Amino acid sequence: MSQITPAHEYLEKSKYQFLSPSGQQRGEPQPALEVPCDPRLQRIPLPKPSEIKLADITLRKAVEKRISHRDYARQSLTVEEFAYLLWMTQGVRFVKEGKLTNRNVPSAGARHALETYLAVNLVEKLEPGLYRYLALTHELVALHNEPDFSNRLKVACRNQEHILSSAVTFIWVSVLDRMSWRYSERSYRYLFLDAGHVCQNLYLAAEQIHCGVCAIAAFDDDDVNSLLGLDGQNIFATYLASLGKTSI
Repeated sequence: MSQITPAHEYLEKSKYQFLSPSGQQRGEPQPALEVPCDPRLQRIPLPKPSEIKLADITLRKAVEKRISHRDYARQSLTVEEFAYLLWMTQGVRFVKEGKLTNRNVPSAGARHALETYLAVNLVEKLEPGLYRYLALTHELVALHNEPDFSNRLKVACRNQEHILSSAVTFIWVSVLDRMSWRYSERSYRYLFLDAGHVCQNLYLAAEQIHCGVCAIAAFDDDDVNSLLGLDGQNIFATYLASLGKTSI
């Protein structure tokens, strides 16, 4: 189990000010807008957002229907539905001057310091395994196709069974230096806030395609980071959410 530094010490010290100059203030080049992808991995194009046709639902109805679901039907998502969820949670509308992205969720200073990893169980045309969403190009990349990956993830998440029965589990990963380049020590606050924005978009978008979501905050940090091949310090798992077709 990870040894977690008491948050109140950091929060109290950084309540009203930055403790040290940010990388931006020091004139350092800003980090990349996206973690580089191994060029040897095959990229999987996704349907363009404009090509995805879905039934209409009012915002009010989506909000009022939204609850957390842990019971899912044994039914696959279509590639179009999957692409829609990715677009609604981290889709890039445009890149401005190569310095920032405008996306479908808010982010402190438009830093958008989250990457989306995906434990896929039931998505048409995709083998079960671990994937990553490349938001800048609206593509997927398969990191490895391990049928047992979701079971290993379940164990790392305190044996929450809905990870196994889900169509996909979203794993949002924070890239610390992308945020700290501008916000120094306060970056941790903003990373967690940003993750909340993204997860809420997933909840609401899921209602349009008859899916349910269950946000997951109970997980072993070290175990999940190890499963994803992350260093756990500059790049680390922050929030998860299982999703599947609703069975009730």
